[in-house]
Formats: sequence, structure tokens, C-alpha cells
Amino acid sequence: MTKLRICHLYGNLLNTYGDNGNLLLLQYTAKQKGLDVTTQMVSLDQSFDPQSYDLVFFGGGQDYEQKVIAQQIHHIHDDLQNYIENDGVVLAICGGYQLLGHYYVNAKGEKIPGLGILDHYTVRQKNSRFTGDIEIYSDFFQRKLHGFENHNGVTYLGPKVNAFGKVIKGFGNNNEDQTEGVQYKNVFCSYLHGPLLVKNPWLAEALVDLALKKQK
Repeated sequence: MTKLRICHLYGNLLNTYGDNGNLLLLQYTAKQKGLDVTTQMVSLDQSFDPQSYDLVFFGGGQDYEQKVIAQQIHHIHDDLQNYIENDGVVLAICGGYQLLGHYYVNAKGEKIPGLGILDHYTVRQKNSRFTGDIEIYSDFFQRKLHGFENHNGVTYLGPKVNAFGKVIKGFGNNNEDQTEGVQYKNVFCSYLHGPLLVKNPWLAEALVDLALKKQK
């Protein structure tokens, strides 16, 4: 039986707005395909082995949890970057998305260094949030996605990455350039909660298929 090995990054700290529902749907989708699914959490002070996983899920959290993680996440930088550069599949939502970038500024105005693996950065809004239903179109998958966004962060993309989607309805990364999320190789980052995969189950299947393709 073909195995699918999932890594849940900091899953005991990052689970805002039911984001763990994404993990549950990935597991369900893989089992429906007849795969032997294993899931391992990698959290504080634990190592990340890029050879041990086929798919990584990195969820969202509050500023406090993100700051705690940011203080020690850099020790997995090289291994996670190696995984990503070798076409490893990653789904990162909200806080996980922000931590993969150069830095983010939290609601208190603190500049928190990110991993800098992806070319984006995030600043804050003062006394405001981007909240509401959102619809985007993904050029990579050539399909629409629906979700719910609720973020103080305002994210800007650099030239080395693509947007995950173009905003049809909602705010997206910054309510300026119609971008939402980031796509780089097989990494897909988004502010869409809901959770994202439950509202768009076809995406769970697509991510599992990408992970299986990477095995070959």
C-alpha cells in the first residue's frame, strides 16, 4: 500500500478558526484514495527531516503563539528550505504563511523575523482587520476557491513568488493589488480560513496528487 506521510508543523499551537480541519480532510482524502496515511507533529525544539514527509501542513495562530514559534523556528530553516526547493508540498494558512516570509509586524507593532524562505513580508493595520467571505481564482489550478478571511496582516509579494490567487471578491493580501496568498513551486499559502480545504475539497485531492507525484 502506498504511504502518504504528513507533517503537521506546530499543530499544538497553530489552530485558529478550525484550521486543523484542513489536516482532517487531507487524511480523509488520502484514505479514500487507498493510501496508508501517517501524520507526525513537529513542534517546539523538534527537528524537521525533509526526507520523512510527503506533505506539510502549517496552520494559523494568534500573535502570542506565532511569536513563541518565531523565536525558535529558525533551527529548522535549512531542512524546511531543502524540502521546499525539492518540490515538497506545503499548505500554509495565515500565521504559517506569514512565518514563511521575511518578517511580519504583529498587532503590537513588533517586527518578528520570519524564515525568509518565501519572498514576501507582512505589516499590520491599526485598529482594523480584513474580514469576510472571499473568492479567488488560482492560475496554478485554473479554478476558483472560496473561504473566509480574518487577518490584521497586510502582505506584499516580492518578485520571486506568485500569488496563490487573484481576488474576485474580498480583500486578499493587502486590498490593493488583488493578490491572495503565495504560490512557489509546490507551496501554497493563503489567508483563507473556513477551513480552506473543507470549502474546496478538490484542492485537498490536488495536494495529495502532487505529493504522490513527488514520490515518483
